[in-house]
Amino acid sequence: MGISIFRILELKKKKVVEAANLFWIQLFLNGIWTPIFFGSKQFFFAFIVIVFMWVYILKTIRAFAKIDKFSSYLLYPYLAWVSFATLLNFSIWFLNR
Repeated sequence: MGISIFRILELKKKKVVEAANLFWIQLFLNGIWTPIFFGSKQFFFAFIVIVFMWVYILKTIRAFAKIDKFSSYLLYPYLAWVSFATLLNFSIWFLNR
């Protein structure tokens, strides 16, 4: 994630600000998911947050691809991991409702 955003910010192209903003939004969602899920144990609310995070990661990948394809490829494992975490989050919520 760090290398990906670094490469984007170094390019200083016109669409960098929009792409970087998408990155910061998904990073914020990532940051709030942990205390919601593990701290508050609000599994449904955490599920909603992680779904939004997944959407913003996908938007970030698409925006990065328009600027630097390699930077977008670097985020694919992150999207895969969040996809798996989303499934786990849903399962935990569903089994504990």
